[in-house]
Amino acid sequence: MRQIFRMATAALFMAAALQSAEAPKKTQPQVQGTPRWKDAELRKAIEERFARSAIAVDKFKVEVSNGVARITGKTDVMQHKGVATRLARSMGAKEIRNEVEVSEAARRKAAEQLAGGRKTQGH
Repeated sequence: MRQIFRMATAALFMAAALQSAEAPKKTQPQVQGTPRWKDAELRKAIEERFARSAIAVDKFKVEVSNGVARITGKTDVMQHKGVATRLARSMGAKEIRNEVEVSEAARRKAAEQLAGGRKTQGH
């Protein structure tokens, strides 16, 4: 019983440490129309978050200006484009301009999977 308690306590401490490490430090209070963090801090936080995820293989480029994140690059996995947007937003970007290019092969694969899903649902 004590071992379970110790493991649960350790897991809670690790989760708290990971959560606090993910978000950039506040550098100024949010005032209407102004960013919560400095652009360089936000860019670094987004890049670090990308590096800890499955989309790290794509090595997307991130630029931030006035809290607006611009993501560029190429991917062979359709879902990576959407994941990049969600991760950037979760790190505090007020707007995301996702300019990631999805390869034609990835588009065909997604279309085939979608078409296959429709066929199985109809039966």
